[in-house]
Amino acid sequence: MKRLQGGFLHRPAFFPITLVAILLNPSCEQTSSQVQHCSTEKMGAEPPNCSIVWLFLSLLLPIASCSDFSISIFQVTSRSVYVQWSKISGAMSYKISASPVILTGEPAFSVYDATTETGTINTLLPNTNYLVTVEAINENGTILAQAQTSQLTAPEVPSIDQAYSKLSDSITVEWTVVPGATSYEVIAQDGESFFQTIALSSPGTVTGLQAATNYIIRVRSINSAGKSQPSLPNMANTVLGSVSATVESPTDDSIIVSWQPVSSTVLYSVSLIRSDGLGNRWNENTTSTSINFTSLDPGTAYTIKINAWDDRGIPGDDITFTHLTRPAAPSDIQITTSNGGSDAIFSVIGADATTNYTVLLFSGNNSINCSTALSSCTVNSLQCGLEYEVYVEAINEAGSTLSTKSWNLKSVPCAPSGITVVMEEAGNLSVSWTNKNLSEYYVVFVKSDDGLEVHCNTSQTHCYFPADCGFVYSMSVFAYNKAGQSPPGEIYTYTTAPCCPSDFSAEFISSDTLEIVWSPVRGAELYETKANDGENVILCNDTATLCTLSGLQCNTLFNVTVYSLSEYRGSNTSCASKYMKTAPCSPEITNITKINETTFIVHWNANNNNALYTVTAKGEAGLWGCTNPNTYCSLGDLPCGSLFMVSVVAESVEGISLPSYSIPLETAPCCPANLSVLQVTQSVTNISWSLAKGAQTYNTVLVSPKGEAKCHTLQNHCLLGCITCGTSYSVSIQAISETGLTSICNYHGYSSSACCPFGVKLLYSSSNNGIRVSWRASSGPGNYSASLQGSKGNFTCTPSSSLSYCDVTEIPCGDVYTVVVSPVRTGEFQTLFCPKKMYSVACSGSSIGTVIYRGKRSVS
Repeated sequence: MKRLQGGFLHRPAFFPITLVAILLNPSCEQTSSQVQHCSTEKMGAEPPNCSIVWLFLSLLLPIASCSDFSISIFQVTSRSVYVQWSKISGAMSYKISASPVILTGEPAFSVYDATTETGTINTLLPNTNYLVTVEAINENGTILAQAQTSQLTAPEVPSIDQAYSKLSDSITVEWTVVPGATSYEVIAQDGESFFQTIALSSPGTVTGLQAATNYIIRVRSINSAGKSQPSLPNMANTVLGSVSATVESPTDDSIIVSWQPVSSTVLYSVSLIRSDGLGNRWNENTTSTSINFTSLDPGTAYTIKINAWDDRGIPGDDITFTHLTRPAAPSDIQITTSNGGSDAIFSVIGADATTNYTVLLFSGNNSINCSTALSSCTVNSLQCGLEYEVYVEAINEAGSTLSTKSWNLKSVPCAPSGITVVMEEAGNLSVSWTNKNLSEYYVVFVKSDDGLEVHCNTSQTHCYFPADCGFVYSMSVFAYNKAGQSPPGEIYTYTTAPCCPSDFSAEFISSDTLEIVWSPVRGAELYETKANDGENVILCNDTATLCTLSGLQCNTLFNVTVYSLSEYRGSNTSCASKYMKTAPCSPEITNITKINETTFIVHWNANNNNALYTVTAKGEAGLWGCTNPNTYCSLGDLPCGSLFMVSVVAESVEGISLPSYSIPLETAPCCPANLSVLQVTQSVTNISWSLAKGAQTYNTVLVSPKGEAKCHTLQNHCLLGCITCGTSYSVSIQAISETGLTSICNYHGYSSSACCPFGVKLLYSSSNNGIRVSWRASSGPGNYSASLQGSKGNFTCTPSSSLSYCDVTEIPCGDVYTVVVSPVRTGEFQTLFCPKKMYSVACSGSSIGTVIYRGKRSVS
């Protein structure tokens, strides 16, 4: 143990059940000499008398403990304590002692051998605090270890004054109160079964027991230490249990009470009184298990009490309950109808507020009812066309009472069925139906889909109504009697035939197509257009208000009818028809005849009646046309060199035909506007011209008595050879188109130039100190001109028409000259295609000297 200076660690005065043993030395093996002394080391000073110190400490607290030795209290009674301890090595015996803390009684002890681990101390005082000590002693009588605890004993054993039963499942016990008891345990024993309860003071009641059973009763007192020994037993019987009863009220003035027999019962007592305390009280004793009370008030609550009695004259548990008698039978009701007679309201005359009522309606195998806690109830949706027998049943908790008489109720008639509608004649509908039970008259309502409603009243089973085409009529028939109107029956819908389109007309599309257009009509969901030419019938169905009939024969009269159709009524076959004619047929060009270069006549087949024909020639040059009711037409003033596509259409009041197939028409090419003739050489001439519209090639012809020259070319110019000099020619050009059409174009005459002279010479002229050019004319007289070209200058001379020479004066010498002599036309320049000769002119001093021929030069 941990020491404190001057002594051991103090512990509380009261310990738990298990304590650590007191040691005289740390090893728990103290010798006898050590018991007689107190160590100054441990105590701090040598006490004058160790035994006195020990006695003082042992009275106050455990002063040392050995962890191997402990004690525990495991049971306490009023006069004994049961102790358990742990064994100590070397111990030969164990001594248990108990000393009262307050000296109100004598100490007690007991000794046990080394093999024992538990012991008891008896002859203690109840409800007393004791200091309990256990000492471990060796064979020499030396105390090896000890442990202490404080323990309170249980209170004194109580004594039972009396035990009795007021209820079949409990016994009440009274006892004498004992000092120190904080509560009491009351025990009831039946064989092996125990029932107990805790009470703070007397009396105490044990519950959960069996009825009519003998029990042994004991009482134990309790404090914080434990329970005392049981008291001396007492015997007590539980009373009889309550009966298990059933109650019924078979009539409105009686109640029958019956129950199951209760064991050990010699008599039953039953009492009955009105729950409100009024009237008589019935008390009956019987050994039977049922009793019948009569002459009671109807619909009244009665309180009933039943007891079973044993042979000691003690009553068992009572059972009390309240029960009603059945209600009085209803004597009269009031019946009214509502909701057009389909609902019936039943009111009970003189109804009792505590009673519910059920109204029962019977008609053959059909039955319905209504119930209410008030004086009236409603039956909704009565079955039509029936007569009901009505009863009323009054009901409360006890049961029901049926009225002794019945009442009669007629429902409204059923809705008429088998409605048929027939259009007997145009514009008039006949509506008929099947007669129904309880019907007195009928009303027929007819409503059209534009909202207009008409009706008729009749006692018959049919009515007549006006009807228009294209309407949907909804018809309902109601039957009536004094109870009211029948429920709604079937709504019959009848659709009249759709109206006929009357304003249909044809719109021109083409010569083989008619587009029929009309305005929509009432009731039509589909339209059928029918066209009949006497041999074939063409049909067209569509929901739109137009129909296109294609693939028809042109220039043909058709009988056209537009029918309207609906899903429910089919086609209106009374629609009127109209005659319509298709547009003219396309003409066919048979021939185009050329009158002249600009005029043509077109011929075609006439295959239409009362048609006007129009011919159209269309090309790049523009549009030309002519109109004629016959089979031909003249196209004039067509431009040259143009290509046209010629077609013919026929036109009538019905429309315009498709155009005929086009035939090409080509006019001859135009003549070139400008022509130019240029002689290139003595025998070659170049002719050029402007391009001509429509021409692809050109053929140029020069004709003279001496012959002709030709040239065929794609170009707009041409070289003509084999030309005879000094000859007059006629000039013409043939303009030829791609297809071979030819225009002959004649122009003014052309004369070729004169022939070049021969024997051209250059000679010195002494007469004028100049140069003379001489030549010989190739043909008749003509005008010639000589030309000299040198580096020092160019010189010309022209003689009169009769001479064949000319002189050039003041020509420089010392130069080489090219000499050409050419014929000259009036108003034209000198022709330069004649041969050229070269001469050198020498100088002789300052004058012309020798003239020498140097040869010829080619013509460029």
